[in-house]
Amino acid sequence: MPKKQTTLTWREGNSIQLLQNGGQFFPALCKAIDEAKSSVHLETYIFNLDDTGNRVLDRLRKACLRGVKVRVVIDGFGSAENAPEIARILEEMGAQYRIYRPEPTGIRRYRFSTQRLRRLHRKVVVVDKRIGFVGGINIIDDLEDVPNDGKGPRPRFDFAVQVRGPIVQDLDQAQSDLWLRLGWRRWENWEESKWHAVYERMRRWGRRRARTAPAEPETFHPGVRATVLLRDNIRFRRTIENVYIQALDHATHDALIANSYFFPGMRLRQALKRAAARGVRVRLLLQGRWEYPIQYRASRSLYHQVLTDGIEIYEYMPSYLHAKVAVIDGCAMVGSSNMDPFSLLLAREANVFIDDEQFAAELQKALEHELSNNCNHVTKETHGNRPWYENWMDTAAYWALRVGVALTGKASEY
Repeated sequence: MPKKQTTLTWREGNSIQLLQNGGQFFPALCKAIDEAKSSVHLETYIFNLDDTGNRVLDRLRKACLRGVKVRVVIDGFGSAENAPEIARILEEMGAQYRIYRPEPTGIRRYRFSTQRLRRLHRKVVVVDKRIGFVGGINIIDDLEDVPNDGKGPRPRFDFAVQVRGPIVQDLDQAQSDLWLRLGWRRWENWEESKWHAVYERMRRWGRRRARTAPAEPETFHPGVRATVLLRDNIRFRRTIENVYIQALDHATHDALIANSYFFPGMRLRQALKRAAARGVRVRLLLQGRWEYPIQYRASRSLYHQVLTDGIEIYEYMPSYLHAKVAVIDGCAMVGSSNMDPFSLLLAREANVFIDDEQFAAELQKALEHELSNNCNHVTKETHGNRPWYENWMDTAAYWALRVGVALTGKASEY
């Protein structure tokens, strides 16, 4: 693919480390928090109060005691069960926190609203504006609620990256913008007499920001070329989807995509089909064990057409596949965005797109290992020989998900 996409802001001179599963991610995260000198800003969809979540909270508590400024943003739906307790713990330790779209209480929780579907699904941490983490891994133990076939539980299959260099400034800016936006929402219902104080506070914040020159970013030589891809409902509605389509349209030999929830819109499905028709080997690594049956079965309803288009499908069997990564002709994608309506139409997401053959080869090696050792290869024959009731359940799930998409007003795209 071309080395530069005009719609993207590329950053040179980064250091990017691939982290597989929580076994690599959480030690790296905790080490960065332990070494923090000025700030820790953490965003996540799920923050679970298991051993892993409590370990992260303990590191944040110690950071607060050292005088580090700690900010935490959790999603109101993804962390609904633990949100009140997490808020209490963070407040007691002296950390700042915000809950993205808290779930309504009382009778309002039974009213449907498309606004409740707009979630904070990204997982981003920035420490000292110097080290960043981006990926698909929530603050939850790898072995929490995973299947066990009698041989012991296997961890969720997932990835994140630890990044240093100029790209960290883009992550920090994205977090700061959301933090400010959430703060503004807290003032929406204030009486008119308080708006003057709010206005003055915003003016002082703007003046401080204008006077504060950004620190010179750390750069690495040789470094990795990469860009941050965001998805929101204002400025970046199509960014992640468009980059996938551009990469597939310029691919010449190989596209390997691992996605936990695969239900792409028409534009993305056509891009996959075009790549395969040009002779690109297109492979999808998808869930073989489901956490959420409707998404899983709706995805399987697409298998026949995908296989007919010449695309290979593999299902990950040892545990839940939670990864959202891809390797396309020497470029790599790592992040939080699935190829489904939830991610591509509704949620706030964050991916890192990396133009570096060495990094892409490392990610591809990890994926190829799973394809060879832990996956079922789905063919037209094996898929076509399933019992009739399997096909019926897949079709029912497909239409249920289509109804959900229709409620967003985007039915024509799916």
